[in-house]
Amino acid sequence: MWGSKFLPWLNPNARPPLRATRSDSSSCGGTFDLDGKRSRLTALEAEMTDGVFWNDQERARGVVQEVKSLKNWVEPFDKLWNRVVGAQEMESLLATDPDADMDAEVTRETAALREEVDAFELRSLLQGSDDYRDAQVEISAGAGGTEAQDWAQMLMRMYTRWAERRGYQVDIIDMSEGEEAGIKGAVLEIKGAYSYGFLRPEAGVHRLVRISPFDSQARRHTSFASIFVYPVVDNEINIEIRDEDIKMDVFRASGAGGQHVNKTSSAVRLTHIPSGIVVSCQQERSQGKNKAQAMKQLKNKLYQLELEKQAAVKAKLDANKADVTFGSQIRSYVFQPYTMVNDHRTETKLSDVQKVMDGAIDPFIEAYLKQFGAAAPTEAR
Repeated sequence: MWGSKFLPWLNPNARPPLRATRSDSSSCGGTFDLDGKRSRLTALEAEMTDGVFWNDQERARGVVQEVKSLKNWVEPFDKLWNRVVGAQEMESLLATDPDADMDAEVTRETAALREEVDAFELRSLLQGSDDYRDAQVEISAGAGGTEAQDWAQMLMRMYTRWAERRGYQVDIIDMSEGEEAGIKGAVLEIKGAYSYGFLRPEAGVHRLVRISPFDSQARRHTSFASIFVYPVVDNEINIEIRDEDIKMDVFRASGAGGQHVNKTSSAVRLTHIPSGIVVSCQQERSQGKNKAQAMKQLKNKLYQLELEKQAAVKAKLDANKADVTFGSQIRSYVFQPYTMVNDHRTETKLSDVQKVMDGAIDPFIEAYLKQFGAAAPTEAR
């Protein structure tokens, strides 16, 4: 039978994500817990219809956010399951009335469903409390001058291309250009569903090996750049920043940007005195807008700092958990004498380094998530 070759995995009892029906999704087990999600969603939606729901606005915002998160699971699953049922019905028709056009259509649908099921399975690993959020990616060049700064810019392009492949929006929050080439550092905000969950495995030190275009003797160089990934904190998260704890410095923006650059002190640098965290923004034309963006960066970092404190306490109780520090080298990108990108945590290797630099980093992300699952967001730091 045609279906025995191409559609055996569509059997509800054959593949974990597709074992559940609308009436009985409990067979998805602990991976999705669709029954639990549906029950919780029903209860919260009933609560939202109460006339006094908005009296406690802090509680209401939390409920609205949770409803949104639950729908992000339930609705895609229902849509996918309906397509599976439709494909099974088409297969049944083929068994009794073979039709070449329908055969081709089911073949196309099967291929599309395979990709969507795989994507849904992968997303099931994003169970962290902040995985659904947007991501803020901070890129910093390591020691090595122009070569390291060029490497930092290459990584910035790589993450931008990755985001574009997924249809995410990328905003440059801050960027400091190198003296000759590249960047000393940059902060990107990547907006899209679960962008933080997908990008948190990228946090760590990235190593480049190549013949440096900046070396007149064409020698091979090794350069480093660090990546930090923060969840973008929404307004419902209460991070208190007192005015007296902030030191603000203003300066003239540098680099390309129009006539306003170097004419007014529009760039802003904020220092959070209790933590020592320093953030800056110079991409906007007005000082007020730059301050607002810098405050957003600071709030995100303070939130992440609190998460790290909680993770440190948990790590003391979990002696088996590996401590991955900021200095850990997570991935190497070799351009010469051979081409290879090697993730040292999962041993995932790809030989097409240029494709990776064009944003094709999903194999590394998927391998990490499948191996480590919904691990603590701060682990790969």
